[in-house]
Amino acid sequence: MTIANPVPTGSFEHASSGGCPDCALSPAAQDVAGRAGPVDQGIILTLPAVHCATCISTVEHALTAMPGVRSARVNLTLKRVSVSAAPDVTAVTLIGELARAGYEAHELDAGLLSATDTDRQGRDLLMWLGVAFFSMMNIMLLSVAVWSGADGATRDLFHWISALIAVPTVIFSGQPFFRAAWRSLRAGRLGMDVPISLALVLATSISLYETIEGGHQAYFDAAVMLCFFLLLGRYLDHRARAIARSAAEELAALEVPRAMVLVDGAEIVRPIAEVVAGDLVRVRPGARMPVDGVVTAGSSELDRSLLTGESLPVFAGPGTPVSAGEVNLTGPLLLRVTAAGKDSSLHRMADLVGVAETARTRYTSLAERAARWYSPMVHLLSFGAFGFWMWKTGGDVRFAINISAAVLIITCPCALGLAVPAVVTSASGRLFRKGLLIKDGTALERLAEVDTVVLDKTGTLTMGTPEPVDFAAHPDWAVGLAAGLAAASSHPLAAALARKAADLGIAPEPITGLQESPGYGIKGIWHGDEVRLGRADWCGAAPLDVTATYLRAGSQTRAFAFEDRLRPGVAEAMASFQAMGQDVRLISGDVEGSVGRLAGRLGIGTWTANALPAEKSALVQGLTQAGRKVLMVGDGLNDTAALAAAHVSISPATALDAARVASDIVLLGSSMAPVADALRISRLARRRIIENFVISGGYNVIAVPLALAGMATPLAAALAMSLSSITVSLNALRLK
Repeated sequence: MTIANPVPTGSFEHASSGGCPDCALSPAAQDVAGRAGPVDQGIILTLPAVHCATCISTVEHALTAMPGVRSARVNLTLKRVSVSAAPDVTAVTLIGELARAGYEAHELDAGLLSATDTDRQGRDLLMWLGVAFFSMMNIMLLSVAVWSGADGATRDLFHWISALIAVPTVIFSGQPFFRAAWRSLRAGRLGMDVPISLALVLATSISLYETIEGGHQAYFDAAVMLCFFLLLGRYLDHRARAIARSAAEELAALEVPRAMVLVDGAEIVRPIAEVVAGDLVRVRPGARMPVDGVVTAGSSELDRSLLTGESLPVFAGPGTPVSAGEVNLTGPLLLRVTAAGKDSSLHRMADLVGVAETARTRYTSLAERAARWYSPMVHLLSFGAFGFWMWKTGGDVRFAINISAAVLIITCPCALGLAVPAVVTSASGRLFRKGLLIKDGTALERLAEVDTVVLDKTGTLTMGTPEPVDFAAHPDWAVGLAAGLAAASSHPLAAALARKAADLGIAPEPITGLQESPGYGIKGIWHGDEVRLGRADWCGAAPLDVTATYLRAGSQTRAFAFEDRLRPGVAEAMASFQAMGQDVRLISGDVEGSVGRLAGRLGIGTWTANALPAEKSALVQGLTQAGRKVLMVGDGLNDTAALAAAHVSISPATALDAARVASDIVLLGSSMAPVADALRISRLARRRIIENFVISGGYNVIAVPLALAGMATPLAAALAMSLSSITVSLNALRLK
């Protein structure tokens, strides 16, 4: 196996000090009218390994200390750093500096990420919720005086003050319901927001009419309280979904925005949109492939882990096909372009993810399904009550509207709206303490339906860090010699070999004339003879059917085998899956021997090796079309389309950004055991959701007849509605 400079990817648990992929150069300085001199540029880098305040400080200090860098700001939530720098500062130099500081980095296209960095809806909901809460508390204080016996002018004054607070509040804070109701009516359907909006309007209008007429009762407190509880449910639901962003956009942002094209022997940096098939493109060591193509000159090693899941580099020489997104590790390559931009393999993968995400969004939650029949029933009851009491009272509009409003408020789907978000929030808190972050509001419901678990291998079931397994089979001199050669390389196998030798107390042999051959390995002189460590054919050894690197000393050759280390908790998770009757499958881009051995070790009967991204996605889609509810667990770019296509998906926190955003749940710790806990807790959460629906329905069975009979005022209806909402929330808290 070849030894080369490594490039850490999402499959690695910790950042490495090796080179990182990126594009070649930033645009040249521009002159802008009204401003002399070059214009600062903005560069966005993704930082998969940052996780704390110390990381923020280290990254920002390392970047701002570089010449030409004006500022650097780290966003820990999005794991990105935004850099303002002079035009001569390139992304590749920033990435190199971060690699020296111990942080992996990739450049992102800022233009393709602008839509994902805003949360205006969340801020608006929080603002509306805050206004409703402030108004509700003040109106309740005024209502206490009225309930305590205030009469005449005092009562009317308090009603007018309440009106001055409530009417603007309902108009302002009720915007999300009014807008959604209007959209529903324009589409010719009765959504859940239609009865909500009617209840708000009726409660406010009746109260305003009673105030103008000097009536004894006004229900401004009911209207604002109703608005507050509904906004609370809406905000909880939004927060459950807020972290989820489009994986397709993230994938597109990973595309290299520029390429170095050779024109008449000169190197010209062009936007990727201007590169066409047939162009010659130079890719320097440490850079990410900007296009699909075929190597015409040069030799190197490629890191294909983003696309195939294979954690070890592969040789590339003249005639080797390459794909956009792969990383050139050790030597410069000249490519003849076969596809670029929208036609590249990376962009086609983004299209796969986009299609899969669209398909998954067709899933509707239990609350949405219940609302399909609940909303029409509410309107029929309210209008029926109005017609009956108009007939019964001989045309008393005021009384009939009061009864109609009470029915509408008491049947208002506030508890129904809280039933799911309250449970999701409670279950999410419990799972977070176990090391799982829920990103999507319907993820728990979908997780409870899972009957098939599909698992990736490298970086998911394993740590993505190979470890030597057969040192005892080699004499100390061979181990020391291999360690001496390995010390001159930062390839993952070399690093693991040198580390293991040091742990065993075996000192590396002194070797002179060390020289690395890109794509092959490293050689040197030991006791006057040439020694080599690297590929089997380069060292004259017979290749093994395992991950290995080969040592040649004189006429002797030795193979050092490696095995990836399992994640903690994998055995416990497999046992739990089997106990729950799950059909567990393993699919990986790794070689057949490695995948088969791991499957046998874990007792997984169905496994697939050498799988490409499209094949992984096709497998998941095939299971889905067969009626299976699939949980996909993966971490790489090659898993992204499958993660998006699955019924529900989980990725480790060490995964690539695109994989994390494509998944519904993120595994924060290193142990796999919480994944099985998530299945169990999701089933419990589903039971709580159903219980909340029963509570909400039972409340309506008791309260609606009272309202229809004229025995409940709009205020009493609002209090009953609030009681049902509190009961639903308390039931949800049982999950904690």
